[in-house]
Amino acid sequence: MSETTQHHRACHLCEAICGLTIETRDEQIVSIKGDAQDSFSRGHICPKAVALQDIQNDPDRLRHPMRRVGNEWQAIEWDEAFALVAERLAEIRERHGNNAVAVYQGNPSVHNYGLMTHSNYFLGQLKTRNRFSATSVDQLPHHLTSLMMYGHGLLIPIPDIDHTDFMLILGGNPLASNGSIMTVPDVEKRLKAVQARGGKLVVVDPRRSETAAIADQHVFVRPGEDAALLFGLLNTLFDEGLTRASHLPVEGLDELRAAVAPFTAEAMGPRCGVPAGQIRQLARAFAAADKAVCYGRMGVSTQAFGTLCQWLVQSINLVTGNLDRVGGALCTEPAVDLVANTSGGHFNRWQSRVSGLPEYGGELPVSALAEEMLTEGEGQIRALVTVAGNPVLSTPNGRKMEQALDGLEFMLSVDFYINETTRYADLILPPTAPLEHDHYDTTFNVFAVRNVTRFNKPVLRKPAGALHDWEIFVGLARAFAARVDAELKPTMAPEKMIDRGLRAGPYGEKSELNLTLSKLRDYPHGLDLGALKSNLASRLKTEGQRVQAAPSLFLGDLQRFAAATSVPAGQLVLIGRRHVRSNNSWMHNYHRLVKGKPRHQLLMNPADLSRLGLLDGQRVRVRSRVGMIEVEVATSDEMMPGVVSLPHGWGHGRPGVQLEIANRQPGASANDLTDERQLDALSGNAALNGVPVEVEAA
Repeated sequence: MSETTQHHRACHLCEAICGLTIETRDEQIVSIKGDAQDSFSRGHICPKAVALQDIQNDPDRLRHPMRRVGNEWQAIEWDEAFALVAERLAEIRERHGNNAVAVYQGNPSVHNYGLMTHSNYFLGQLKTRNRFSATSVDQLPHHLTSLMMYGHGLLIPIPDIDHTDFMLILGGNPLASNGSIMTVPDVEKRLKAVQARGGKLVVVDPRRSETAAIADQHVFVRPGEDAALLFGLLNTLFDEGLTRASHLPVEGLDELRAAVAPFTAEAMGPRCGVPAGQIRQLARAFAAADKAVCYGRMGVSTQAFGTLCQWLVQSINLVTGNLDRVGGALCTEPAVDLVANTSGGHFNRWQSRVSGLPEYGGELPVSALAEEMLTEGEGQIRALVTVAGNPVLSTPNGRKMEQALDGLEFMLSVDFYINETTRYADLILPPTAPLEHDHYDTTFNVFAVRNVTRFNKPVLRKPAGALHDWEIFVGLARAFAARVDAELKPTMAPEKMIDRGLRAGPYGEKSELNLTLSKLRDYPHGLDLGALKSNLASRLKTEGQRVQAAPSLFLGDLQRFAAATSVPAGQLVLIGRRHVRSNNSWMHNYHRLVKGKPRHQLLMNPADLSRLGLLDGQRVRVRSRVGMIEVEVATSDEMMPGVVSLPHGWGHGRPGVQLEIANRQPGASANDLTDERQLDALSGNAALNGVPVEVEAA
């Protein structure tokens, strides 16, 4: 029998980047366990990491480029595929202009460093303004807030969870997400450690989530009205003299105080569903804590006032003296420093053709993608490149997205699978599997609760004839440049780029550590670079290097907030939910992750169930402005009355989808109900929470 080989690397399937110990024999995975020697994740592991072997062995995962011929798929050689893409995209651009070709990049793009380093080597040549990504159904308000307040979209303060005394979480469920815009492995133990040292955890959510269940206090809030609660908290801090001076250079505090003056706890309470007295008491408790941090995540970003929510979160930390303070919110200082090495970003330099939605960082809101494909006229999108994305299940009004994809002249997908989106592609180019390539977390080290770094060596050999994701983009770039007679600058392997970034970073050639990739390879369990510390003043990228407490863009949105009307009494509204065994739409084809209790149901409060004459377990129809689904309803006292919850990413089993296990799963797509017209009008981010729905017996 061959010997067993032991490997150490991080899991990159979610943001927690937990360390793993993987044993292999004869290029087969024998076991996957948590790495107890990883000082960051401390041996923690979640079910997704164990499923890495299912991804590796999945018979549905594509191993070769595939071309669609009618309703059939045929294997094609790489060079032929690259030439086909170059010809079709160049020809469409020549007839209709650069913007006739669009790009959509999905969430896994930031989990694979080859996509981060090399996707633009090809995509940049397309010179299109029609670029979209999963950012605008997720964290866009975080980036826009940081751009306006701190001068860089990635300069996002992170909760110092290991040192705080009071953590206020709104719209986040880290026990299910493993942390998000907060890279925090072993998060449950870290949250319980807050409580063990005498601190307090408060969770604000329309559902008593897994995180809320372990909190000291859970507060129900009406979906889409978190901004009202946050305004009430911030107003109380000013009104009752609960603010503390900040050591940071700040501009606009007086304007901020004046702007929130009308939004008292008494005025905001009826709107958000939290009594004024409770709002004031929460503000007092937060201010009284020696070290406190307010953290708002996806639930507060994907609503009509998502950007105001993120601004208010930052403002609460700022005025209580907890911004850039140990135990409060701190910015990382990663080994590869994207903030130091990239421009801060830009906003609203151009708008989408049909609805006039603003770009951020060169990308338009994905809610506009379908209408840009369907609406005829100059600038209509006629070709699409998708990268590691499934917008049919992941973006609003998925049925409209299906209609739009079906009418394209050409579509290319870089993806593992023939899924709900890629089934419309003319060509699918699959990269190597996760354990077959090396990896470095350029993104999630920026959001980590400690400064950490690690280089992940491949666990398994690259199969003959396969290409890594970055090699695919190099091949596409060369073929396209040859077709359009363009000069292509030389490039290098991703690991060489990382080596340059390490050398130029804060722990590189200018530090005693003198960190290089060669040195980092000697730390298979990862390298801890220390706790987060105060550094924001020196990292500010705003004009004059001052925190902008009251950006005019945000002040200009207050009138819209003040004029907004509440959902009528008796109207059900829909929210999403996460589960630790799921990761958006693409991890339902693995037995280890879909086994166990079903979790696809529509959750409804028992009082609403009774009011509508429905029974637990009954099949129901759920309708919104854009569509209708059928799903099983489940009674749950976790739910706030008037609120129903459906997880996103389900709804497989559609014609042409080649995902055997996923196709057998029950459930429907929440994004067949979400509305592409419901947006945070400020940023263009999708408002996936607070969608009005009707529920009746099927």
